[in-house]
Order: sequence, then structure tokens, then C-alpha cells
Amino acid sequence: MSKKVLVISSSPRKGGNSDILCDEFIKGAKESGNTVEKLFIGDMKINYCTGCGACFNEGKACPQRDDMPDILNKMIDSDVIVMASPVYFYTISAQMKTLIDRTCSRYTEINGKDFYFIVTAADSSAENLERSVECFRGFTDCLVDATEKGVVYGAGAWQSGEIVGTPAMKEAYAFGKSV
Repeated sequence: MSKKVLVISSSPRKGGNSDILCDEFIKGAKESGNTVEKLFIGDMKINYCTGCGACFNEGKACPQRDDMPDILNKMIDSDVIVMASPVYFYTISAQMKTLIDRTCSRYTEINGKDFYFIVTAADSSAENLERSVECFRGFTDCLVDATEKGVVYGAGAWQSGEIVGTPAMKEAYAFGKSV
């Protein structure tokens, strides 16, 4: 059965290591007959949440005018969501954190999804990437019936392309294939 897969790449550089792993995941997912869309959020306008309360306290749509309503619709309509981030100073990128914060207006509609997480860092210890994964888990803990299906730890890759040929590439592909 074909699934709708949404891959969210938060690397600020196209072709960066986490973005490369996204592409490898996509390759596997497409080969398994799934419909895949990739969002490179560096190309999108996502404003910071201002905490105005319009969405949460008043039940209104977020008053900001940016790309977030389209992103939220895609998240809600997907069966599988892949969230990918480079790790900077042992946490997810500012771009990904901003996106997560802005889901506030409709996060209760992002339910019943399977999630995969991709993290990359120059640090060679996968254990040191766990703080970043915990940021993703903090988000999915707020969602109804969110299921974590897998994590790709792309440790030891700093310069663009250093992830190529590592076990993380095979793992990203295998996770995509298993969707």
C-alpha cells in the first residue's frame, strides 16, 4: 500500500550531509512505491512564533503570513514524516526548531503519523547526537498516535559530502525502503 511521505530537510545548505541522507531515504521510499515530497525549508519563509496566543487561546488561524500554513497542510495530509537536521552545538537546527514551534496552531491535527528522524554532526559519537533526537521526541510526544519508526545517526560528517559511503547512507535507504 502506497503511503504519502513528507521529508522535511532543515539543513541550511542544499547538498549538506543531512540533506544527502534525506535523498537516500527518498530513493528507498520511491522504490517501494510511495509518494514522496521533500521540503527544503531553507527555501521557505517560516517566521518565529511570537506567542500571540491567537491560535492556542483564541482558536484562530495564525496571523502570520508565510509558508507555514502550506507546510502544516502537508504534515497533516502525510502518512509518514521524516524530520532531518544537522546538529549544531548538540541540538537541532534553528530552522527545524522554528518549524516545530510554528506547528502550535494545528499540532493536534498531526496525528497517527509514522516518524523517522535524521541527524548529522561532525562529532563522531552517535551518543552525542541523542540530545537532538530528544528534541524531535519532545515534539512527537505532544502528538496523538505518533510512532517513531527509526533514527539515522550520521555521526562524524562535517564537510558536505562526508556522509557518502558511511553506514548512515545504507540505513537511510533501508528505512525509506521499509516505509
